[in-house]
Amino acid sequence: MHIALDAMGGDHGSKELIAGALLAIQETDLTVSLVGDENVLRSHLETLDPDSKTADLLHIVHASQVVEMDEHPVNAVRKKKDSSIVVAFDLVRRGEADAMVSAGNSGATMTAAIRKLGRLEGVARPGIASIFPTRKKPVVLMDIGANVDCKALHLYQFAVMASALSRVHGMERPKVGLLSIGEETGKGNSLVKETYSLLENSSLNFIGNVEGRDIFQGEVDVIVCDGFVGNICLKVSEGLADAAMIMLRDEIMKSWLAKIGYLLARNAFRSFKKRVDYAEYGGAPLLGIDGIGIVCHGKSSAHAIKNAVIEAGKMAKGNINHDILEGLAA
Repeated sequence: MHIALDAMGGDHGSKELIAGALLAIQETDLTVSLVGDENVLRSHLETLDPDSKTADLLHIVHASQVVEMDEHPVNAVRKKKDSSIVVAFDLVRRGEADAMVSAGNSGATMTAAIRKLGRLEGVARPGIASIFPTRKKPVVLMDIGANVDCKALHLYQFAVMASALSRVHGMERPKVGLLSIGEETGKGNSLVKETYSLLENSSLNFIGNVEGRDIFQGEVDVIVCDGFVGNICLKVSEGLADAAMIMLRDEIMKSWLAKIGYLLARNAFRSFKKRVDYAEYGGAPLLGIDGIGIVCHGKSSAHAIKNAVIEAGKMAKGNINHDILEGLAA
């Protein structure tokens, strides 16, 4: 499988992105195209891989423009036709890459995906999914911000698409929950109630409503909501994880006894930190487009980029879009 990486996006610069690509090809059988300013990329690549050991696995595709993080997505994609984001999706469109990964402007990435690849047949609205860590197993939450105003049909299709992603991760018959303010049938607003009816009468493994507190319990494999609610869930989770680590550190620093306790339990703390780190899950898949794309956090490290590239390869190998089409036709 061949992955196109937008090597000009992200907060840490091209060098970090290239380092992530190198890690990915060292751990897998994937190949990668680095898309961006050839001179910049070649300079970093010579530093990171001075012996050109990855010459057959890592290629540079020149793109003369960059979409900045603060640019308007639609305007940027329309005006910057030779930007690294657009050129990377062109590679997917022409069949020269199996998937695209970007840590750049997420709005521009979604816009370029729809313009260059289009929607899968039957998909009303593509969306963005996120993989959350839980007590038992990762859960797929969709949508996390691409669609803030939704109809019941959109949420039903999110459930179909997120279930396909869950199957890529080994869940044969994913359990689907609908995010609401109560577990009982009939709880929620009009959108939730209408969506409940669609899911209940579908071929999906729908188990009913779930509450916000259930997200991290691991009892379901897929949780569906509109992008407004999903984005709030995502940002609250990120903030809580950061705050919890800071508060824990502050408490540890208050006494020598606490410091000794930390030293004794530091392996457990490190394991916990890794478990809740977004970098372990790479990025957020764009689902419903006629191709494969992953949006990464702007501050993604090389480790996060590596995992995003590997995730893109899994989605391509798992033929996720064929699975989505079959699910929509069921």
